[in-house]
Amino acid sequence: MKKIFFLLTMIFAMATSTQAQEREIALSYSVAIPLGDVGDYISNVSPRGVYFNYNHYFYDNIAVGLSAGLTTFYEEKADDTYVTSNGSISGKQFRYSNHVPLMVTGSYYLSTDGQLKPFVQLGLGTMYTRRDTDMGLYSIEEEAWAFALSPEVGLKYEILSGKSILLSAKYLNGFKAGDELDASQSFLAFSIGITL
Repeated sequence: MKKIFFLLTMIFAMATSTQAQEREIALSYSVAIPLGDVGDYISNVSPRGVYFNYNHYFYDNIAVGLSAGLTTFYEEKADDTYVTSNGSISGKQFRYSNHVPLMVTGSYYLSTDGQLKPFVQLGLGTMYTRRDTDMGLYSIEEEAWAFALSPEVGLKYEILSGKSILLSAKYLNGFKAGDELDASQSFLAFSIGITL
């Protein structure tokens, strides 16, 4: 957690030290659909996501930046018997899957004329995943840091100079890593936000 706080502090410091016309900060709320191994573990759509982006513009249509976020999936399973590697447990199961992507991003704007600006973005970095399975007094925790990739498409609608409404869809994939989570962790996130 200290590493994440330090990284967010550094991003904020870089964002505030840059000139206004060359930088952009975006805050977004997201709803995510679990895919692959995440979808096998939790089938519910998650309304719990938040993202922070910082972009530095080198040209009107090209930006490089940093992105950090948190998406939490949750599902309550019925009272049943569940088989684990150590035996079986009976009871109601509560499942949580938390994902924290930390990415370096590159953005390309297809058009910079007018108020509506479509863009594509690619993020490369890491994603921390923590999975908790709770049953009564018992809890199973699994976690991993993985190399991650995040392609994104979106639209920016400029309402004032330097202020925009942002709509986007991104696919996040944390590749297979570690012994605890031995499959890639992926989901599709739909976001709405504002740029400052």
